Amino acid sequence: MVKKTETNSKSIISLTLGILSIIVPFIGLVLGIIGLVLSRIATKEIAKRNENGRGLAISGLICNVIGIIIQTFAVLSIIAFYSLTSVR
Repeated sequence: MVKKTETNSKSIISLTLGILSIIVPFIGLVLGIIGLVLSRIATKEIAKRNENGRGLAISGLICNVIGIIIQTFAVLSIIAFYSLTSVR
């Protein structure tokens, strides 16, 4: 059995970006996409290098997906609001 040495830093960054993508409006959409990519890279690196942080990467993936969905609905609702209201 091989001993796991250290936590993957990309998984920590992915979780941080996932939390920020839920909290920060508008910029959270971009942060969520970046975090989503980082969590996928981290998952592959963890399996390849036998590092710790798999749970952090999966949590980051879930938070990023939730953040992307929330931010997409927010942007679409703002677009719909301004397209339905007219100033005369």
